[in-house]
Amino acid sequence: MQYRSIGSVTVSAIGLGGMPLSIEGRPDEAQAVATVHAALDAGVSFIDTAMAYCLDSSETGHNESLIARALASYGGDTSGVLVGTKGGAARGADGAWLFNGDPAILREACEGSLERLGVDAIGLYQLHVPDPNVPYAESVGAMGDLYDAGKIRAIGISNVNSGQLLEAHGILGERLVSVQNNFSPASRESEPQLRLCDELGIAFLPYSPLGGISRAGALGSAHAAFASIAEARGVSPQQVCLAWELAKSPVVVPIPGSSRPSTIEDSAAAAELELTAAELAELDAD
Repeated sequence: MQYRSIGSVTVSAIGLGGMPLSIEGRPDEAQAVATVHAALDAGVSFIDTAMAYCLDSSETGHNESLIARALASYGGDTSGVLVGTKGGAARGADGAWLFNGDPAILREACEGSLERLGVDAIGLYQLHVPDPNVPYAESVGAMGDLYDAGKIRAIGISNVNSGQLLEAHGILGERLVSVQNNFSPASRESEPQLRLCDELGIAFLPYSPLGGISRAGALGSAHAAFASIAEARGVSPQQVCLAWELAKSPVVVPIPGSSRPSTIEDSAAAAELELTAAELAELDAD
């Protein structure tokens, strides 16, 4: 396993995205916990969750609680595991995704996450999405207040454009340690934010790095270069994809979602795959 940094914390180069363990199509709890344990066995030391990872408002924070139980039941040492969660998004009674960046709502959300995770301070707290009805500076400022109050140890933002990234960085300074945006072979619109993170020394956390839950399995069918290089290397197209993302910058820490032990084990092995310059150029052009 390679290691990289999110702020002052050293983490595995490949993280685990917890979302598939708690939304539609999720596995039973035994399989979900086994998946988290398999990630830890493989050396994964960063887990991404959110209070909104659930089916509806009757189970807000389902994934946070699940991750907490999985860590508590793991037989090994989990003191070095960084858990990042998010506030500013939720699911309604009908399962609809709702967004609210009001500072009071963010403070309330943080308290709920602290309780569900069973911690005194959240290792990485991320603003899930900009709320168009609230000035971004107000939402970001609330995150800074939570940091200053000792509720969180580091701040991240998600689903942002370059202007929002720079605005948040101007407000938070070194308290801002990560940006989590959608990035995969099929979705490369966040390349400018990746480059900006590289310049600023901020971790870039690609979510849906394999194309999302419904498309990850067919990555090789959709992208011929990833399939051909995978075949030549004797690995999966998914491993090639994650290795390609890791090669883009030392600030990149992909967080592939997984609902089975075998898939996170395969993803974690991507940290050991070093692609050549020719291979990377071919993948960039796919």
